[in-house]
Amino acid sequence: MSEALTTPGQTRPATAIQSAAVIITGTALMALAAKVQIPFWPVPMTLHTLGVMAFAVAFGPRAAVSIFASYLALGAAGLPVFSGSPERGIGVAYLMGPTGGYLLGYLIASGLVGYLAVGKKTFGRIWAMLVGMIPIYGLGVAWLAFYIPSSELFVVGVAPFLLGDLVKICVVAAIGTAIPASISRRWSKGQ
Repeated sequence: MSEALTTPGQTRPATAIQSAAVIITGTALMALAAKVQIPFWPVPMTLHTLGVMAFAVAFGPRAAVSIFASYLALGAAGLPVFSGSPERGIGVAYLMGPTGGYLLGYLIASGLVGYLAVGKKTFGRIWAMLVGMIPIYGLGVAWLAFYIPSSELFVVGVAPFLLGDLVKICVVAAIGTAIPASISRRWSKGQ
């Protein structure tokens, strides 16, 4: 990012226009990530986790939360941005459905991973992303418990997704090695 875009003493290197562009682009990419279905075992995977982790690692907590909150707002307003929508519902009805806890977990993970990963190198970022999986699975399974018997929660709500999520974390970490930690520091100043 060009230093000419900042003024002396400015605490955030990004201008309001740059920040808005990152959030709008990130929100669009998050919607796309929800729609992409990659054949995987034991279930096809979307790129939600990859998007959440990548935005958090690259831009820090403020931008990552803003991106995911904007994505949730678009979905709550009725736009078919969620995985499986409009077939599985839209708007608030979708958010209240079986995957609602996972979506809330992604929002929390956006901030948590962004905070923990700022300025860290590869292993610190991996650790941050692994910690970020706790609210995703924790809230996801807790919410899913309203829809399926507790004896099936791990088999239905965790096991099919673990391997894919670990692969996505590895992909983000690999890409992150090419992105200097200074980018995270630049975007996260003032957060």
